[in-house]
Amino acid sequence: MPTWLIVVIVVVAVAVLGAVIWLVTQEMQRKRLRQRFGPEYDRAVQESDNPRAAQRELAERERRHKELDIRPLSASARERYTREWAQVQEKFVDQPSAAVAEADRLLVALMGERGYPTEGYEQQVADLSVRHAKTLEHYRAAHNTQQKRDGASTEDLRDAMVRYRTVFEDLLTDGADDDSHHDRRNGHDHNTGPDGHDRDRTGRHAGTEPEHQASAQPRTEWNGGR
Repeated sequence: MPTWLIVVIVVVAVAVLGAVIWLVTQEMQRKRLRQRFGPEYDRAVQESDNPRAAQRELAERERRHKELDIRPLSASARERYTREWAQVQEKFVDQPSAAVAEADRLLVALMGERGYPTEGYEQQVADLSVRHAKTLEHYRAAHNTQQKRDGASTEDLRDAMVRYRTVFEDLLTDGADDDSHHDRRNGHDHNTGPDGHDRDRTGRHAGTEPEHQASAQPRTEWNGGR
């Protein structure tokens, strides 16, 4: 066999192998991003003319997220935010529009305490999508209602409050198990608070805490004070 033919065969084989490796890598990246972002992956692809561009954007969100100092709340901070949220819900009875605005403000404050930058709504959404994609659509829907709250119906405002609470509880409890495990490992016990009331393993008063697992559907048992 001529030498030039051997060279051609080797070059073609290397090129084919490289193409196969590239395709396999791209498919693995696609599956990983889809698993990580869930419905946010589909949304990004639908909004982009190029699926590869959407994947690059999501990968960039991951890179940015890794540089953030995201931290769980302390038990005392979780209790404080839980009390503040209860006050916002009580306010809804007489001032639904103002309560929705306050819910938005409180959620942004919670983001900031967790370590998320709060410089703008679009950036908030991008940063939250990496770890809280399952509840992100609730944040979008609630935020849209909050933006037009003066013209929104009471039912729309109530729906926004339920959606805000879904995101709020997701952020409130995310990382709580890791935090409480760290406390127990270092000899701290949060089963009983300074007031003598029993607490769960995250340090909140038993019977008053939100659910640990965030749901893709908003909780609906709260009826807005009706």
